[in-house]
Amino acid sequence: MRILLNGAERQLTASRLDEALDALGYKGAVVATAVNGRFVPALRRANTQLYDGDSLEVLAPMQGG
Repeated sequence: MRILLNGAERQLTASRLDEALDALGYKGAVVATAVNGRFVPALRRANTQLYDGDSLEVLAPMQGG
C-alpha cells in the first residue's frame, strides 16, 4: 500500500500502525505518531489500521534548548 510518511511517499505491506513502525525502522523507538492528522497513542498503535493513501507522521523527541 502507498502511504505518505512525513510528507514523502512510501510503499508498505503492513496494515497496522505498529507493524508499519517496525518495517520503517522505528521498532522500540520513543516516537509520537499521527495518522491523517490525528494523534495515535502508543497503546493504540496495534489497533490502528492503515489504508492506502493514509498520511503518517512520526516525530522523535529532540534534546537541547
